[in-house]
Amino acid sequence: QVQLVESGGGLVQPGTSLRLSCVGSGRPFDSFGMAWFRQAPGKEREFVAAISFSGARAYYADSVKDRFTISRNNTKNTMWLQMNALKPADTAVYYCAASLLFPLATNRDVRAYTYWGQGTQVPVSS
Repeated sequence: QVQLVESGGGLVQPGTSLRLSCVGSGRPFDSFGMAWFRQAPGKEREFVAAISFSGARAYYADSVKDRFTISRNNTKNTMWLQMNALKPADTAVYYCAASLLFPLATNRDVRAYTYWGQGTQVPVSS
């Protein structure tokens, strides 16, 4: 059974940094294309970043490009999201997601991911 567990969320002030972690179990971690999504109150879940099986390729939403960095270490079964220069607009529940497929055409689509974590809250407020 595949499980994804996020951690690292918490209240932060605008302009500061935070690093989220996602630990996977149940299958070899390099079996998965991985991604981070987020969902703000009253809004749909949206794509944040995705990373290929080996970590060689990464993709970002325009709203976080140059501020967030996605990475992974398959030997540690872990993916991270380094978030810098946080803004109040980044406030959301952040979810990690995994897919056994990782086509370029759909890796930003929430429907492409089979496995999801429980989410971790990131409120950005002064």
